[in-house]
Amino acid sequence: MTIRDNTNRRLKEVLDIMAAGSWLDEKPNGGEVLAEAAKRVPFTKEESELLSGGIPRGHKNLTKATADLVKAGWITKGRAGWEITDNGLRATVAFNTVDTLADALSNGTLIPAETPLPEKPADNPAKKPAAKKAPAKKPAAKKTAAKASTAKAAAKAGAEAPAVVLGEQPATVALAGDFGTLLGALEDWDHSHGNVQMQLDSTLGTWKLTADLPAGQYSYKAVVNGSWDENYGAFGIADGANHEFSHDGGPVTFHYNHATKDVLRADI
Repeated sequence: MTIRDNTNRRLKEVLDIMAAGSWLDEKPNGGEVLAEAAKRVPFTKEESELLSGGIPRGHKNLTKATADLVKAGWITKGRAGWEITDNGLRATVAFNTVDTLADALSNGTLIPAETPLPEKPADNPAKKPAAKKAPAKKPAAKKTAAKASTAKAAAKAGAEAPAVVLGEQPATVALAGDFGTLLGALEDWDHSHGNVQMQLDSTLGTWKLTADLPAGQYSYKAVVNGSWDENYGAFGIADGANHEFSHDGGPVTFHYNHATKDVLRADI
């Protein structure tokens, strides 16, 4: 099975996940859809390799491939989430295998005019992608300790972190990870230290933190409002797997978007 074959399999899962969720009155988060597709068709060792930006090769390939679904007019991507179109729903009926779907996207095949919309499930209502419930990949002892001292940590975070509130923005966002001690914290994964607090850019509506890190492999999560009770990992999944990236050394800026709950990076 080639990388392209695996990407095509995940692309069909993306469309199927969105079709199943179309019976809900909300647009799914793109990160949740991609994470669920990757869960259904796991990355191979080669696809799990981190690229220079710290993104697994398989995730980058899948993200790029979803542009074909947009180009075909089968899904739309907006700030509020992703949405499957009527033609996208018909595509799940007309091209119901990985090969036929891939060929249709590659050749620009039109959906037959008589293709009906799929029927709404009667006894099995659509559910949100299960990946949102994925367990966190951080030391359990640290999370337990953090929960035990939630009030103390929140008070400390409130004293050391910006308490800016803009629209739907949280009070604080911290970047907890295994590089905390490099930034001055007493221990890694400490979300309460002032040097791991992100600053809100009121113009862009995103939170930022710049850190000068030595070369190495790092993991982190976004901790919101001073408590592990609300944290976001890879793909913006609540209590999800850690963000992981390989760094060549030097300054790096982290960007947290509360609309997507995801953290992106940019080397500077």
